Amino acid sequence: MNPKRDHYPEGEALHYSLNRRYRRASIWQTLFFSALVIAILSLAALLYNVIDGAFGYVAFEYKNDPSEFSAKPLDDLSKQELLDILKANLSSGAFTKLENEKPMDTRSKSVLYTLLLERLIQIDTKQTWSMTDSIFRSAKIKAEVAEKYPEAKLEFRSWLTPVFLTTPMSSKAEFAGVRTAILGSLWMVGIAILFALPIGTGAAIYLQEYASKNFLTRIIQTNINNLAGVPSIVYGMLGLAIFVRALEPFTSGSLFGVTDSNGRTILSAGLTMGTLVLPLIIINAQEAIKSVPDSLRQAAFGVGATRWQTVWHHVLPNALPGILTGSILAVSRAIGETAPLIVVGASTFISIDPDGPFSKFTALPIQIYQWTTRAQSEFHSIAAAAIIVLLILLLTLNATAILLRNRVQRKY
Repeated sequence: MNPKRDHYPEGEALHYSLNRRYRRASIWQTLFFSALVIAILSLAALLYNVIDGAFGYVAFEYKNDPSEFSAKPLDDLSKQELLDILKANLSSGAFTKLENEKPMDTRSKSVLYTLLLERLIQIDTKQTWSMTDSIFRSAKIKAEVAEKYPEAKLEFRSWLTPVFLTTPMSSKAEFAGVRTAILGSLWMVGIAILFALPIGTGAAIYLQEYASKNFLTRIIQTNINNLAGVPSIVYGMLGLAIFVRALEPFTSGSLFGVTDSNGRTILSAGLTMGTLVLPLIIINAQEAIKSVPDSLRQAAFGVGATRWQTVWHHVLPNALPGILTGSILAVSRAIGETAPLIVVGASTFISIDPDGPFSKFTALPIQIYQWTTRAQSEFHSIAAAAIIVLLILLLTLNATAILLRNRVQRKY
């Protein structure tokens, strides 16, 4: 036996060794805690920056005097009075167009009020301020407005309102909404998951339960892992070549009698995003299947079950929570991508809601990108409000998937 190897410190040497270990542990604990604090502060700074832009003072003027249309204050007008003003002052063609889009008497009071401001009174926004400036520089802002824009009104505004959520896109930031973009994002994510989840789960089951562990399988597995890290713009080019052009009769709907569309539809976008998240779903599904104890398989084989019966009745139910976790990650990535949608033809301005897979479309990331490129500060404010909507939508979809996963976990 080696006396040096079997020697353990004693006395002062033991205390010195223990203190050194504790110091090392404290250093690493401090580093890990610092990383956590930095991550939390970065996230908090991001959220505050977004919220800071979605609220604040706005200085604006009315191009047309509201008293020309009503002696009463605009806020006191009833729904019927708003409807009568619009009918009396809009041209017959403009009113008929609005009526054909949606009957005017079925629209809410807030929508009619917005139409009155947009079509008749018309708002001219002079300047906007962030929430921080509006709170801490309120007096200076009021003095600045009184000096530069003596005819302007100043009000503290939330750009994130119910009307913002239910209004389509507009060329004027004061009346623009995200309804069309929200519907486009939901359609796109729905198609992507319906396409990728069954295919990805099936591929994972085959690779993990059926495929032989040979050279070809290792090549396939390596390529799947590599595809998970390919830049999203590459998938956009793939979608343009295959779904938009090669499969245009299918994605445009011409095979089903649709004549007013081309391959740049929401179906092409959904299939492209499905292809984008497919490697991610396959990898997560494989890991979930690997985590199922092999004793379950052996027990099933021992009582005479076939491999398919074993997979269907034992492996897949136990792996389902992990597979759904992969779908959560897939939704999170799909709903926030922008580059592939630009390549496959997402519209930067569209006011018509998608009513099917062969419709023209836009999505929230596209809308946010388009607004942030505009020079006017009011577009930056509604972009911040749209980012909040995107985060809420993402959290809602993820929460739904998590609840479904937890329910499956309790069942199995």
